[in-house]
Amino acid sequence: MDFATEEAIKSEMRDWSAHALEVPNEYYNNLPACPYAKTAWAKNRVGFSFKYDSHWQPLYTLISTWDDSRDVVILIDFDPLPVDVMDKYLDGLNHAISEGVFINKDMFLMGFHPEDDGNELLDNEFESTVDTPYGMVFLQRLSKLQEASDALRVKGYYKIAQQYYNADFLYQQRQNFYRRLKNGEKSKENDEGRSR
Repeated sequence: MDFATEEAIKSEMRDWSAHALEVPNEYYNNLPACPYAKTAWAKNRVGFSFKYDSHWQPLYTLISTWDDSRDVVILIDFDPLPVDVMDKYLDGLNHAISEGVFINKDMFLMGFHPEDDGNELLDNEFESTVDTPYGMVFLQRLSKLQEASDALRVKGYYKIAQQYYNADFLYQQRQNFYRRLKNGEKSKENDEGRSR
């Protein structure tokens, strides 16, 4: 892939964020779908990395060398796994992170595949200008993500959205990882007991 394509994707991501994530949305209690996105872009806290083949080393490196110079890093994947395989793979990686496989337990991954159905709660009128399909993996600090999510929950952010997709399940899963991060093995045992 060439530099021009990378720059076009960065620009497209910025434009999509402004179009779909940073504007008030009735499904999120009239808050933006991502209330922190506009500030992150304005403060240059969004980073990018690129993956060109089937090897996941770029992602492992990002997890292992995270330095908090960004709030989120988006790994652009030009060779994504099939959509269901990618979802399972990232879920497994989140579990591995929580177990300390990467030393740094305070990370969380979210993926988006080019074959994913669009989020029906967002304005999907945005047209891509990049011809090359690509997947994305968003990397963030688990603690910052969950604490921000808890603050939004109090404001009713999830009240309507949870009726449309499994927001409660995703929130609870991330909350379990967060509890493990803060409370260690004791919390892990409690989470496993709840799931039986």
